[in-house]
Amino acid sequence: MTAAHAFFDPAINDSHRSALRSIRRVVAETAEPTPPELALPQVARQLAEGSALVLTGAGVSTDSGIPDYRGPRGSLSRHRPMTFQEFSHDPAASHRYCARPFVGWRQMDDAPPNRTHFALVELERAGYLSGVVTQNVDGLHRAAGSGNLLHLHGDLDTVMCLDCGHREDRRIFGERLEAANPGYLASIAFDPSMVNPDGDVTLPQSAVDRFVMVGCVRCGSVRLKPDVVYFGEPVPAARKERAAAMLDHAASLLVVGSSLAVMSGYRFVLEARRQGKRVAVVNGGPGRADTRVDVLWRTPVAPAFDALLDELGL
Repeated sequence: MTAAHAFFDPAINDSHRSALRSIRRVVAETAEPTPPELALPQVARQLAEGSALVLTGAGVSTDSGIPDYRGPRGSLSRHRPMTFQEFSHDPAASHRYCARPFVGWRQMDDAPPNRTHFALVELERAGYLSGVVTQNVDGLHRAAGSGNLLHLHGDLDTVMCLDCGHREDRRIFGERLEAANPGYLASIAFDPSMVNPDGDVTLPQSAVDRFVMVGCVRCGSVRLKPDVVYFGEPVPAARKERAAAMLDHAASLLVVGSSLAVMSGYRFVLEARRQGKRVAVVNGGPGRADTRVDVLWRTPVAPAFDALLDELGL
């Protein structure tokens, strides 16, 4: 930890270090995948035997142009996300973070749902899925039309004030930032493919320095953050309770496009196994729970769902 990120409160330091460990966690191959010719009919049978809860991760959105975290070209290979402790207690870090998503968020906002998002909608409407819990913050499941949907880690459509709790629509907030930073966006050249899953994009320090932050419309605080769960920040209790209820009412669990490297996702598998429910994973790379699941379908996500729709006659 650098001096800039050494905090006076030992508890904050501990939380920051724990968040860094989560970010750095390496997920390696630990299990032999299910043969593809068996994985497809087994997942189809699981869905046909009762509505499944789907837990999705960043791998669902890569076909929309949004990178994942831990894939071969994932954003963690070039970028470390900010921890909640840094954002909350390091003004320079929070200013940098506010500047970077001001640019990168627009790329996220323009990203369209892809065929996996729409396939999940079809499956839900046909009764094969009881709902979707997503770890993604891009809003693409909502845009595609998922019905029973929970954004476990929040989404980028809302900005909240850490001091007074006021919430503001991200577009209105963006308009206020544009008014305070005339010509700023046009002056920035960046590669859209370098936008990270949280809307962050690397900017030169000179661009960060000339960025003007606006304050909360209620209390004036500049401690405004997207209503998303950062590394080192707990998932809100009400959200965890709803997620638990969704799993309780599902016949099984289907994990899609997630390595489950963070505990908030991994615990779904642990709880499903505790309840004696079947668990299947559809993912292009290794995952933390691979040794604990019934079906491990190692495959690109989009073609897998094309095949699954065909298998189920949809």
